[in-house]
Amino acid sequence: MALLELPSWAALAPMLLLLATALVLFVVDSIRPGETGRGLLAGIATVGSLASLGVAVWFIVAGVGQPGLEGLGVVELFDGQLVVDQMALYFTIVVAVVTALVAIASYDYMDGHAYQAEYYSLVMLAATGMATMAAANSLVTIFIALELASLPSYALVSILKDNRGSVEGGLKYFLIGALSSAIFVYGISLVYGVTGSLQLTAIADTIAAGDADPYGGLLGLGIVMLIGGFAFKTASVPFHFWAPDAYEGAPAPISAFLSSASKAAGFVIAFRVFTEAFPVGATADLIGLDWTLAFVILAIVTMTVGNFAAATQNNVKRMLAYSSVGHAGYALIGLAGLGADGGELVMGAAMMHLLVYGFMNTGAFLFVALAEHWGVGRTFEDYSGLGRRAPVACFALAIFMFSLAGIPPLGGFWSKYFLFSAAIDAGLLLVAAALVINSALSLYYYSRLVKAVWFDEPLADRDALAQPIGLYTAIVIAAVVTVLLLPAFGPVSETAVEAAAIVVG
Repeated sequence: MALLELPSWAALAPMLLLLATALVLFVVDSIRPGETGRGLLAGIATVGSLASLGVAVWFIVAGVGQPGLEGLGVVELFDGQLVVDQMALYFTIVVAVVTALVAIASYDYMDGHAYQAEYYSLVMLAATGMATMAAANSLVTIFIALELASLPSYALVSILKDNRGSVEGGLKYFLIGALSSAIFVYGISLVYGVTGSLQLTAIADTIAAGDADPYGGLLGLGIVMLIGGFAFKTASVPFHFWAPDAYEGAPAPISAFLSSASKAAGFVIAFRVFTEAFPVGATADLIGLDWTLAFVILAIVTMTVGNFAAATQNNVKRMLAYSSVGHAGYALIGLAGLGADGGELVMGAAMMHLLVYGFMNTGAFLFVALAEHWGVGRTFEDYSGLGRRAPVACFALAIFMFSLAGIPPLGGFWSKYFLFSAAIDAGLLLVAAALVINSALSLYYYSRLVKAVWFDEPLADRDALAQPIGLYTAIVIAAVVTVLLLPAFGPVSETAVEAAAIVVG
């Protein structure tokens, strides 16, 4: 196979393609600053994202990241600072898919807005950082990738300079992000001080050898600070306060981008760090506490706070923002079960959920972008009666809402079912019960939006609604894939569990 003849650095092709796309956008805009057609910009961003997606899928099919295959297997670069395995490729696929959908939808959404070339370039740079986070195998490369993803995101949230909500949301996002970065860096410094290493497997070797015995308290504090940094990136409690304001103020495609791709990137580094750097048994002996208990509590609190807050919202965008917090709680189950037998199944189920979530949540936020394009208001009442004017888009919205709620036979049901089953098998009965209760609660506010668009009378007569091709295309693609994931769930689950098993070891 031709893949075998490529140099090892070619394993980074998916993220390099995202970076190259950002640079191409810079060059194209520099030729005629401010005059480049939005169709060309959106097309370049979409093609770059799809190219990255195609290469990542090809690598997985070819066996990259699967140990034991002659000539393939896990690819380590820069003395193990970056690693390309199945988990890295899996999450790169999630990032590339969401980026492509956002680029397509932004063709219409950004019509008439300034800084369009900068907008698409920042999206691609943020996606590059998120893909790099998936491959990072050292605390220092993780931090660099995290900042590469975060800094463009701050600018993207506040890119609507004439919109007070956008600027305010971006400022809050930046301030809380700076605080969480400081906490994260201090945690890294403590872990480095205790173990003398930044590379993840080297940290694990030091802990397993007992060389960090006198510093159990410092290591425990460092782990807590690392958890705080991950909690911010994944919008988990208590670092979730930025999400409602940032998602509400940001352009709706960026809200989709942050709540789907950024969340997935945050979880991949959490999965990698806590499976490779801090082996549960040896770390518990050293610090006197099983760190998986922190994730059990965090998962239950996050999903509960997110869903209860979402149920009280009257603003659709804020409802989806708090809903994304709840789904972060579901994904945290993947970390909560690592200390039990079958931990790779729990983490694999969480990875499945993040993939499905990438389509259904992105589609939901893109419907909000479509509503904003139409000039519809932000409350549930403002969405009343839209189904009569835009049946295709509203049918897609129903698919997203019911899939997010976990209604069979949609993809969201199966990902939650696998999470529930894996949690039960791992003995996480309380977490499994919280998953069921919160999913039942979420059905209330998701169905409330479906009721508004399909059954409620509109507040006023509406003129004919436009059908912007970019937004409609992205929404329909997301809806179709959410449905088609049902017959494709076998290969998805197999890939996710295999990737988790390789990392868990």
